[in-house]
Amino acid sequence: MLKLETRNLKLETLNFLFAWRYFKSKKTTNAVNIIAWTSVIAIAVGTAALIIVLSVFNGFEGLVKSLYSDFYADIRIAPSKGKTISLSQEQINAIQKTNGVTAISLVAEEKSLLINDDAQTIVSVKGVDENYLKVTALSNHIVRGKFDIGNTENPKLIVGAGVEDAVKADVEKSIHPLLMYMPGRKINALNSIEGLHSYNATAAGTFSVQQDFDNKYVFTNLAFMQFMLDMKANEYSSVEIKTSNNINTDDTKNLLKQLLGKDFTVQTRYEQNQSLYTVMQVERWVIYAILSLILIVAAFNMIGALTMLVLEKQKDIAVLKAMGADNNLIQKIFLSEGFVLAGIGGGSGLILATIICLLQMKFHLIKLSGGSFIIDYYPVQLSVFDFILVFFTVWFITILASWIPSRKASLQEFSLKS
Repeated sequence: MLKLETRNLKLETLNFLFAWRYFKSKKTTNAVNIIAWTSVIAIAVGTAALIIVLSVFNGFEGLVKSLYSDFYADIRIAPSKGKTISLSQEQINAIQKTNGVTAISLVAEEKSLLINDDAQTIVSVKGVDENYLKVTALSNHIVRGKFDIGNTENPKLIVGAGVEDAVKADVEKSIHPLLMYMPGRKINALNSIEGLHSYNATAAGTFSVQQDFDNKYVFTNLAFMQFMLDMKANEYSSVEIKTSNNINTDDTKNLLKQLLGKDFTVQTRYEQNQSLYTVMQVERWVIYAILSLILIVAAFNMIGALTMLVLEKQKDIAVLKAMGADNNLIQKIFLSEGFVLAGIGGGSGLILATIICLLQMKFHLIKLSGGSFIIDYYPVQLSVFDFILVFFTVWFITILASWIPSRKASLQEFSLKS
């Protein structure tokens, strides 16, 4: 058994020795060399392009997820039906004691018309309690003023940068308060003003996370929102929860679902933004599929190079067969030749892509145009999964491209006569 394994190992080594010799040896026809090196360069370019583009996509994906993680809580409890939930103090205490929960914040949310003289806009107002900054990292994105939400009698607003522009407010030079119109429970039609409540509030700070949030959200204190919406003291729109880093969020979610029952919807951050994460994953695989076409084009070059090499080495094949080589050995030699071409091209591409990505990560060489994004350069994040994926993609395409000419070489009869 050991002798058989040793013999097989020697044959595999022999295959690659022949393949390497054929690759570096001088060909009688210069076109064979040109086509071979063209296929190597094409594979290198395709491999590097896949790694670089997927790494840039990882960078943008990581950036977007970090922004969403700063704005959205790890877990959100909302009503299964209607717009509000009622929670007793015992239920709140039970939520706080659930395994994995580190902080909770009670929230009341509703649409509002925000007016500043002639400027006005529709916003989503979130009334939050004093624990909100323990649940999210919104305080890291305050660009002007400070996070001060005031109280019921003197409400203050934290507005998105887009909202601030829309109502022509300036939190650092705010003289006149902003007028808020909000629907109470008495409203029964879109054009009814009977149930609308209005109140003046001062803008105290501006946040900037990303455009979707900046153009939509305003924050104030929970008690003021409950007053404006005619809510009871134990009524809320949702509960937002921060979980421990060393606890699986899904496990905590399941515990909360068992605790609260079917009248409550419990969602992780992923489930709150499921469509966004799904689209990002689809985009990733579409990009991978499109860029893989470069490798498929390189495969056609490889087929041409191997086919011409088979014609070039007719005498060698005839000699090998005369010495007792079977069709299987001949096929493996030219399959190995394909792996040599792909190995040199793919390896060079991986090294080139790694160098380019590391330079971009270190020096931010390639800048984003426009200057309106959060960062001014293309973000890059290398992933081991991408390297494994690209390696097996190159390997699979190499087998397909090498099979036809290697099979043809093994089955074709060649003569030693010139």
